[in-house]
Order: sequence, then C-alpha cells, then structure tokens
Amino acid sequence: MPKIEPKQSLLPNNILYRSNPMKSFCLSTINLIETLTEWSGKTAAWLILVMVLVICYDVAMRYLFQNGSIALQELEWHLFALIFLLGCAYTLKYDEHVRVDILYQSRFLSDKHRALINIFGTLFLLLPFCILILITAWPFVENAFYYNEGSPDPGGLPYRYILKGSILVAFSLLILQGIAGLLKNTLALSDKSETK
Repeated sequence: MPKIEPKQSLLPNNILYRSNPMKSFCLSTINLIETLTEWSGKTAAWLILVMVLVICYDVAMRYLFQNGSIALQELEWHLFALIFLLGCAYTLKYDEHVRVDILYQSRFLSDKHRALINIFGTLFLLLPFCILILITAWPFVENAFYYNEGSPDPGGLPYRYILKGSILVAFSLLILQGIAGLLKNTLALSDKSETK
C-alpha cells in the first residue's frame, strides 16, 4: 500500500506553542483526533483487501463451481459500505475530498483566505450536515437494532444493524475530523495575525 504524504501543514513548529497552554491544548486535541482518523483510514484500507479476496472467492465459486452465495454477495456490499464510511474522515484529513478548486486554488487567495474558507465550510456546511445525518440516522439504527434486522433474502446476512450503526460511527468521525480541521485553521489564522 503506497504511503500518502500529508499536505503542507498550516501550523508552525510545536515548540512555539509551549508557552501558550490554550494552543498546546488545541494541538494535543488535533493530534488525538487525527490519530483516531488515521486508524479508521488504515482499517478501511485493510477492508479493501478483504473485499477483493471475498469477491475473488465469490466469483470463483460462482463461475467455476456453479455454487453462488447470497451471504457472500451481501458481505461484498457491506464491506464496500464500511470502506466508504470509514474512509470519509481520513479523506478529509488529507484534504482529498471533492472540492471545486477554481476559486480555492487560485493565485488570488492567500493562505489566510483559504483558512477562512475552510472555517466557513466546516462551521456552516460540514458540521450541520453531519449533525443532521446523525439525528436522522439514529432512529433508523435504533429500529434495526430493536427488531434485530437481518437480510430479507434467504441465506442472507443477519445483524444488519451493525452495518447501519456504522453510519453513526462514520459521521461522528467526520465531525471529529472537522473539529480538528477547524482548530488547525483557527490556529493558522491566529499565528498569521500575531506575526503582523
């Protein structure tokens, strides 16, 4: 698996923050959140390998031995959903999500303006959307758990509430990574204002 290098950080050296306890607290919070995000991204990466192996096994069984399995086919899309959901926060951490870069990457914007755009997007788009998903998904997951929902197909997988519960986990991770990004951009802005 190729190593993904993080983009250039907006934060200066951590030594500068030792004299300011608030900035030090923000940095340790960022590090804690990003460690969790890194773990979820690596878990998603390993799930890709598992999904490929399951698909290869399923195809071989179906076409070579004429022995298909509904449970294996459902496991494939369950794994795909987990890969997508667990990889969202990781993608946000490395700023690799889909973005309209016509304005954001233009030479007319400084790092300060990009930080302001990121703060605005996090506060007014990312966090409210994630909170909305959590609020609306909670009853969905709760009902699946309460009724012990499984596959409606014969021979399908049981415990579908685990997959539905991963929606809550994924958007919680996305909120946490959004908070880490918000703290990073806020610290970058405060550093720029202090240097003037």
